[in-house]
Amino acid sequence: MTDKHTKEELQTDPLLETVGKVNSFYQNNKTAILSVLVALTVIVGSLIGYSFYSESQEERAQVLLSEAEAYYTNGDYDRALNGDDADFTLGMIQIADNFSGTDAGNLATYYASVSYFKLGLYEDALGYIKKYDTPDGILGVGSLSYYGSLLYHLEMYPESAMKFERAAEWDDNDSTTPYNLLQAAKAHHKAANIERAVELIDEILEDYPNSTQLAEVQRMKGLLASN
Repeated sequence: MTDKHTKEELQTDPLLETVGKVNSFYQNNKTAILSVLVALTVIVGSLIGYSFYSESQEERAQVLLSEAEAYYTNGDYDRALNGDDADFTLGMIQIADNFSGTDAGNLATYYASVSYFKLGLYEDALGYIKKYDTPDGILGVGSLSYYGSLLYHLEMYPESAMKFERAAEWDDNDSTTPYNLLQAAKAHHKAANIERAVELIDEILEDYPNSTQLAEVQRMKGLLASN
């Protein structure tokens, strides 16, 4: 007996039958298959190219942002917003608009809003904070709390209360949560929504009895009781 497959065995070998069918299919559909392969190559190449482009955009935006941040840190909010032609620097507005798909561009959007707020231009500040993509976790609490404050300044009290409540829920902790619940209660009070304001004050007293805002919370409870 030989170890070699006979011709008949080879003809009925499942693996070889499959290979033969694949080869036949390829010969009959060569043009279509090659077209698909070319298309896939282009797509993969484009994705790789886009990845490198995105990385370079992020790096460029980070450099520009650091320059604009220097103006912001020094309280020069106008140049933080608009840059300085003499120094060949861009401002937060240009960075936010031109690098919107990057983390640095998103942060520039937030800086732009706060800079407008510092200048007392609340409507402009509102336009930019609406475009800001809030990060997850504790990093997002501050921007939501700021959003609530901005709405409060604009006397949009129901909206302000909702934003403060969202900030309180964004990352539940013993520091920022009671603070934002208190701010939400104040906004509800301004909106004449006394019942909800009382609920939030009671929530702070029950769930966060050691809050640093405790004295103010108790004063607020007395104020609400007189309404």
